[in-house]
Amino acid sequence: MPAFIIADVTVTDADQMAKYREWSTKAMQEHGAEVLVRGGTIEVLEGDWTPSRLVVLKFPDRTAARRFYESETYQHAKSLRQQAGVMHMVVVDGV
Repeated sequence: MPAFIIADVTVTDADQMAKYREWSTKAMQEHGAEVLVRGGTIEVLEGDWTPSRLVVLKFPDRTAARRFYESETYQHAKSLRQQAGVMHMVVVDGV
């Protein structure tokens, strides 16, 4: 069953976030993530959730998604991002 990582990102330092994106892209490539959404125009249809930037990654399963997130490469990316913005991230099983 596929699994998806969904992230809501608020950028506070664009230059630092660019460094994060470089390393997170490496981690995605290393772990076979399929990038379904990475930015783009957001239109709120219901509710008061107003994300500024969304990312949706598809993995073969939850284990693969966790391997990506826990990888040394992504943890380095995460350390760069901590000075660059605010991240809300979940993993969810697909159908």
